[in-house]
Amino acid sequence: MNAMMRFLQMGGYAIYLWPAFGLTLLVAVLNIAWARRSLRRAQAEARRSLVRARAMQRQPVEQGQPGQPVGHAPLERAS
Repeated sequence: MNAMMRFLQMGGYAIYLWPAFGLTLLVAVLNIAWARRSLRRAQAEARRSLVRARAMQRQPVEQGQPGQPVGHAPLERAS
């Protein structure tokens, strides 16, 4: 028991070391949590983007002349 108390007292520096250990652990845990949340958000955005891209591929593409907006009559050339 005496050895455990000496370890926990850290040679008289426990008041500085244990809060530092605790803060380090807190920062590490928060970093992991934020990274996982960011990963989930990025994966969800990628899924939404993939769904949109697949939906765009399924729609029939109207063929127009190059440089001509689809659905508009050809431009008249001035003589």
